[in-house]
Amino acid sequence: MDEDERAVLAEFVASRAPALIRVAYLLTGDRSSAEDLFQSALSKIIPKWRSIRHADPEGYLRAVMYREQVSWWRRLRRRRESPAGVHEQVVADPAGGTDIRLALRAALWQLPTAQRTVVVLRYYEDLPEAQVADLLGCSVGTVRSRTHRAVTRLRQILPDSELLEMQR
Repeated sequence: MDEDERAVLAEFVASRAPALIRVAYLLTGDRSSAEDLFQSALSKIIPKWRSIRHADPEGYLRAVMYREQVSWWRRLRRRRESPAGVHEQVVADPAGGTDIRLALRAALWQLPTAQRTVVVLRYYEDLPEAQVADLLGCSVGTVRSRTHRAVTRLRQILPDSELLEMQR
């Protein structure tokens, strides 16, 4: 890779890393895992940088991140330890909607990884079902059923949430 390509890559990473790490955080639920996921995906696209830099490098990197996350949770297949009986108290926030965002975030971590990944891709990334299915290596029907189960579970966890009422 020559100096010009290194400079373009460095500029791309500097400008897009915060947004991409936020997506990785939603997928992993942990800041350090999100950074690991981002760096792992970045290390996979660097050898191909010359061919993808003029196309859609961010889209390519996002797809690599999604696939890498799927590989991680397929490999691990075990749940992380979580403290039993510890619940965060959600209080009303005059800042407008912060309490709902915090409650939704806490509820997302209660979902299985596959369901959380589908929710992030469908509702945060706003991807169509077919693209989510392609990224996760499953059928559109699987995406639909995981989405349905996830939203149903979120409604159970957050029965009074205005946010989930809008989806009905």
